[in-house]
Amino acid sequence: MEGQKNKPVLEVEDLCISFEMYGKGLEKYRLEMVHHLSLTVNPGEIVAVVGASGSGKSLLAHAILGILPGNAKVEGRLAFCGQCLDSAAQQKLRGRDIAFIPQSVEYLDPLMKVGKQVLGTGARREKKQRMARWKQVFARYRLEESVAGLYPCQLSGGMARRVLIAGAVMEPVKLVVADEPTPGLSETLAKETMENFRELAAEGCGVLLITHDIDLAFQVAARIAVLYAGSVMEIAPADDFSGDGSALRHPYSKAFLQALPQNGFCPIAGSQPYAGNLPPGCLFAGRCPKRTDACAGKVEMRTLRGGEVRCIYAE
Repeated sequence: MEGQKNKPVLEVEDLCISFEMYGKGLEKYRLEMVHHLSLTVNPGEIVAVVGASGSGKSLLAHAILGILPGNAKVEGRLAFCGQCLDSAAQQKLRGRDIAFIPQSVEYLDPLMKVGKQVLGTGARREKKQRMARWKQVFARYRLEESVAGLYPCQLSGGMARRVLIAGAVMEPVKLVVADEPTPGLSETLAKETMENFRELAAEGCGVLLITHDIDLAFQVAARIAVLYAGSVMEIAPADDFSGDGSALRHPYSKAFLQALPQNGFCPIAGSQPYAGNLPPGCLFAGRCPKRTDACAGKVEMRTLRGGEVRCIYAE
């Protein structure tokens, strides 16, 4: 039993995600968008996933939940509390032991009042207990009880996002996958949402937080995974992202930190490569000031100074 408790709540190992596409003349081909991605989330831990748009963050979340479109192919290993997270397990655990907070408020059913959506059906608890929990989460996210009688189209963007979060935490879940949970929220509510994730983690829940609110992620996450062009460049303790970033290992992580407004908003030349035309070796090499011919060879993740990095020159 003790060994089971010590297992990561989520293990992603060598994950590749590709899509069947059609080219000229309706010729089929596969386009790989996520490449050999590995990370873990432990019980009671918040792991934030950051990176530019198109880096594969939401694809990672959807692969974990098993909600990718039919033309997607997922390779690699997914495990939940030490058990294989295949499609049957995903269907069983989704919405119960694994909660999903989606990026889009369009996940709300437009034909159902939001109170019923949050309350859910087929609950494991008695109705009286569910109603008590419903009132508790509505109060936590500053939703008046009268909001329960509204349809999604009658909500503001911020209210709809709070309804999504409330629905996700109705059950005592073991893992929360939050895909951009704070857009549309005021700064105060965004901070409170992050604090609620911290509370869930304190209760033993693992949280995978995909976010563009980098500053808030630094405050609540234990570790930060930096994605670039569908690959993890670095996984580091959140404290390493403080100051001038000298504690970081990968040139992209350092550039990412320096591009934040509070650090001078210093961009770098170039752009993230297109998935259909990736360079050999390090995907960041074309924009890296330290690149050499050796960067075109195979570059794998390695452990370094309490973190992990995909760079042959990191020290």
